[in-house]
Order: sequence, then C-alpha cells, then structure tokens
Amino acid sequence: MSLGFGIVGLGLIADFHARAIQAMEGATLVACCSRNREKADRFGEKLGCRGYEAIEAFLDDPDLEVVSICTPSGYHLEPSLAAAKAGKHLVVEKPLEISLERCDNIIEACEKAGVTLAGVFPSRFHEVSKIIKEALDKGRFGRLVLGDATCKWFRSQQYYDEGGWKGTWRLDGGGALMNQSIHAIDLLQWFMGTVECVQAFTGTLGHERIEVEDNAVATLRFANGALGVIEGSTAIYPGFKKRIDICGSAGSAVMEEESLTIWSFVEESAEDQEIRRRFSVSTETEGGAADPAAIGFHGHQKQFEDLVAAIESGRKPLVDGLEARKAVEIILAIYQSARIEKPVSLPVYEK
Repeated sequence: MSLGFGIVGLGLIADFHARAIQAMEGATLVACCSRNREKADRFGEKLGCRGYEAIEAFLDDPDLEVVSICTPSGYHLEPSLAAAKAGKHLVVEKPLEISLERCDNIIEACEKAGVTLAGVFPSRFHEVSKIIKEALDKGRFGRLVLGDATCKWFRSQQYYDEGGWKGTWRLDGGGALMNQSIHAIDLLQWFMGTVECVQAFTGTLGHERIEVEDNAVATLRFANGALGVIEGSTAIYPGFKKRIDICGSAGSAVMEEESLTIWSFVEESAEDQEIRRRFSVSTETEGGAADPAAIGFHGHQKQFEDLVAAIESGRKPLVDGLEARKAVEIILAIYQSARIEKPVSLPVYEK
C-alpha cells in the first residue's frame, strides 16, 4: 500500500518534505499546490508530481490521501480545514498554528472528519531523542531537578527582509521562539513533562524592521517540581547547535542536535558505553543553526513513516495535534509573561 501525499505551500521546507516522502516506503508524492502558478509548475516538474494553483483542484486530485501543510505559520488553519473537510489526512509543519484557538480549530476539524493529524517535530524521531526518552521512562535519571533548552542561532537581516512574512506577528506568530527554538522547547517538555509556570523576558536586539523577538529567556517550573531554563535567539553569531540538558538526582544527559556530549548515571547499564561511543560523534549538519537549509530530511522521513503506520493501523501518530499544541502553548505563555512582566501559569486558554 502506498499513500498519495501532496504539499501545500512551496517554500524552503517543502523541499525537505518532498525529499522525505520520496525516500520512504509506503508513500508517493502525487501533487503540490501554490497560489503562484509558475512555482507550482516548477516544483511539480522537478519532483514529478502534478502542480495546482487552486486548492480546490488540488484536493480533488484522485490520488491524494495525505496533505502536508508547508504554508507560512499563520496560514496553516485555512488549508488544513479545507483538507480535513475533503477527508484528507494531515501533517502540519511547526508550529501547528500561531494561537491556541487556531490550533484547536485544526484539531477539532480533523476529529470531526475522522482523519489523522500529525504536527511536525522531527527532532523527536532522532535516535538520541528516543534513547533519552526511554531512559526517562525507566526512571534512570532519578528525580528530575533541572531541564534546559538552548537554541542560540543566527539569522541575517536579509533572512527577515526577503521572506515577506518572517518576523511578523500575523504570519510568523513570533520570532526566535515560535519559528526556531520551538523544536528545542518541544523536546524539553517531552522529556521533562508538563510546564506549570513560566517567567520571561524578550527583546529585539540584533535585527531591524521585525515586529517580533530575536532573543528570549525564560525560567520554568514543571509539574513534577523540577525547574528549567529556555534560551532562544536568532541574533548570535555564528550560531550554535541546539542543546537540551536533562539533569536528575541519579543521572544527566546533554544532547546537542543528534549527539550526546554527556551520558552519565549513578548506576551504569551494559549499554551505556556503547551509547556514548555511538552518539559522541558530531552530527553531519548544524541543524539550521546559521542556515535554515542546513538540515537533513531524515527526521521528517521517520515522522512521515510513523504517520503512515498510524493511518494504516488506526492508532494515533507519535506527535498528534494535542502533542503539537503543547510547545505553542508554552511559547505563548512566555510571550505573555514578557509582556506583563509577571509569571504566567499554564494551561493558557485563548478562547
């Protein structure tokens, strides 16, 4: 069985979706859609799929079963609702949407239509991420005490100037946190658990002509009592790999992109030395630290394979709509805290 995939929105990230779809078993790229007719034709010719300008015609493609949403962040809702109404399964790039209300509208539409929804967080599918999560589930870290997510990246002024929608509240939904650091924030909450409270500061320090933050710091309290820190930036030259620190009373791990720089426990297991050997090597890419195109598509591929398996078996994908919503909620709480200069408790409701 091979599911027919189609992509809506043909910017940079669409190329990675297309390559992931073409590399996997159980999927075929059959269609693409852009409001720019020439872009749709070029993309379709390059990737060997049908190009559409009108989303109605795209959704009527007889081979289309799964729609990948790669439009600007604040324009995920409308094509998602149309796809769900047409009975198509959905995979939506991060963030799921830029407000909780818009996230919930997508989730509810997919539930009503009986279609499967996945939110794109490929870092969860890296081998090192799964190893950390497995050790956490086994209780190897003891009591969790500190969890940190650091995303000190660099984006040039040109990056914001040429994008049109980048750096705007209406379509980007935020800056260094909502667009870039969201991957690290998602991993942090997946590892550490529910965030209970945040207190934050944000600023625009390294760029001009953008509405949103290019620097943010936040302290967190998790529901399990642990504390944490989030640092996000797009103004730090030359840009460094995202880093996640998970620290407990019986062990600690430090992850930089797909590598482990620390893997240490009070009680060593038989596999620990091999884990350190395998994952101490540097990753092939910088994970987009200085160049948004300097990423691999293997994480997307693994996530799409999980989605296909979920559709075929009737189970939920690893990152369903509610899971994808969590990082958005944390980021919105950070923005609110920075605005009012006070701590903000979660959950945050935006009805």
